[in-house]
Amino acid sequence: MRAFPRHPCPVGSPRSSACRVADHVPLEPWQVRERRFTRCGRRGVDSVEVAAFLDQVADELAEVYAALDSSRREIERIREVLRAWQSQRARADRAARR
Repeated sequence: MRAFPRHPCPVGSPRSSACRVADHVPLEPWQVRERRFTRCGRRGVDSVEVAAFLDQVADELAEVYAALDSSRREIERIREVLRAWQSQRARADRAARR
């Protein structure tokens, strides 16, 4: 079982809340799929329900990460086109001034 600490900095340290934010690492789909819960006596959890829920969450995270990756690629493509246009425009402006 993998442990994913909720609070990476010692509680009560002067920078504990800042550390939690700065050290936060987003969950990956594999982390959700591999997460296991401990039994709580008579009030234990239904492992089938938990597994189904975790699979659903992991699938949704995978979709979100795929969409984010696609958006980042599109942003980079647009930046490259904009840089090329700006360079072309700057050359044309310099040529017009001569």
